[in-house]
Amino acid sequence: MRFDVITLFPELFAPFLTCGINRRAFESGLVEVCLWNPRDFAEGNYRRVDDRPFGGGPGMVMMAEPLWQCLRAVRAERAEPLQAQAPVVLFSPIGDRLDHAAVEGWSQSAGAVLVCGRYEGVDQRFIDACVDVQISLGDFVLSGGEIAAMALLDAVARLQPGVLNDEGSHQQDSFNPALDGLLDSPHHTRPETWQGPKGPTAVPDVLLGGHHERIARYRREQSLLLTARLRPDLLALARERGELSVADEKFLRAARSEPVGL
Repeated sequence: MRFDVITLFPELFAPFLTCGINRRAFESGLVEVCLWNPRDFAEGNYRRVDDRPFGGGPGMVMMAEPLWQCLRAVRAERAEPLQAQAPVVLFSPIGDRLDHAAVEGWSQSAGAVLVCGRYEGVDQRFIDACVDVQISLGDFVLSGGEIAAMALLDAVARLQPGVLNDEGSHQQDSFNPALDGLLDSPHHTRPETWQGPKGPTAVPDVLLGGHHERIARYRREQSLLLTARLRPDLLALARERGELSVADEKFLRAARSEPVGL
């Protein structure tokens, strides 16, 4: 798959693409990333890519023409048939919030053209004419779309085969269908007893016993507890889909009856 990123700051992506375990996806070409600077397609000595907004107001707006010319160059290099052109994605506060289902969809696609806005935003005429999808990371505003683009690329890269050391690792992630969309359970590692700032704390005994069925049940119960406490909406969705077992429901009822339960 191939992602073309239109950004005024391509240098921000260099360390991201070459560090960490996900670099395997980028260096191997499983996820190809091509960087494009719209300033290279702007006219005039100053290669201007922004201007003041019509109607007044603070800030500057990215101009439609440099973005369009940059997108044309991307289209020419991708050389895709008109009916199979990669979608153009703009990262924007008004977009649909990125979630696991969307990431899985992108991870199985041929890629996209990612447009990273800056300043007060992008000329609406470019959005209306060229953008197919708008994506948001949440109800907050970033200085530009680069961090959002990296978040999407990172999430997609780790789902590619051979990227993670353990092929089944991502299946235990929070929100994954393998966990019925619930939050992942807590994790522990060595030492068995940690002398921390609140005194010695030990790893739960069940994790040390080597009984795989008990460990699996413990982790499921911890996942249920954590989700019920922090994201009850996810628990409700799993219940609506019929993904909670009789044992799950019995455990949750018992937990709610405990003085320090749910």
